[in-house]
Amino acid sequence: MALIDDYRKAGQDIYDRLHLSSYPVAIKYIRDIGEIPDGFLRPASLGQKASLCQAFTYARRMALSIAMTADDNFCTPATVMHRWVDIPFEVLMESQLHQKWHRNAEAERKRLDHGKKMIGEANLSGLSQYAGFICCPLSDARFEPDTVLIFGNSENITHIIHALTYEGENFPTSSFEGFAESCLKGGLIPFITGVPQIVIPGMGDRAFSGIYDYEIAIGVPGKLVFDVSANLFLTGGPLNIGQPVKTLLPQSLTENITPGFKFMQEKIEEYKKRHQLK
Repeated sequence: MALIDDYRKAGQDIYDRLHLSSYPVAIKYIRDIGEIPDGFLRPASLGQKASLCQAFTYARRMALSIAMTADDNFCTPATVMHRWVDIPFEVLMESQLHQKWHRNAEAERKRLDHGKKMIGEANLSGLSQYAGFICCPLSDARFEPDTVLIFGNSENITHIIHALTYEGENFPTSSFEGFAESCLKGGLIPFITGVPQIVIPGMGDRAFSGIYDYEIAIGVPGKLVFDVSANLFLTGGPLNIGQPVKTLLPQSLTENITPGFKFMQEKIEEYKKRHQLK
């Protein structure tokens, strides 16, 4: 059985070896605010609110330990989608119509059905048992994470996918809609389904949480973080592309590759001949 210290070591190992620009984030879903450990910040306790994606940014860039519930979250659609409040999905759909994200009510209904399908209809009823989550850098975690959310560039995420699937399983399965990417696909869905999810930061991520333009992410069910750490850079053996990535450099190039290079080489040859004739 993995100890919490094992998770911390795996988080530090992944951070160091992939040269990540932010920490892997440990996420645990809680049933009651009484589960929030000492030292975790709640925006509401400071008279503030934040979004779920902002909580992840505080954890991964500032190494803060954050707790989020419905009372802490200003992104109310995410609160309803997580089922932290008992509000019908029809009301959620109506709220999204005010945002004009999609063409009409039918398009918004289809989008909501798509979101339910990603979570899994059978899993929806079980979500109401949770009231929020806690998150912090995995390397500092004092709890066993339900999900580990890792941001990086596309090369970093490719290495993580290779490590996850090195044993021929744990293939990420993702669907994209440009909304609720880090909170649902980066956190909730890997926990509920046990399947890793690729995250392309969505509308809220980009508007609220300071995502860099090159960043993507992957949400990994907690226990699979050990596969990532153990299998990192094993794909291809000595042919592994490594980190920094070892790209193949073009070979057998000559001055003929550009008109300017060719012109200059011809002039060099002319000057050589003149010098030899003197």
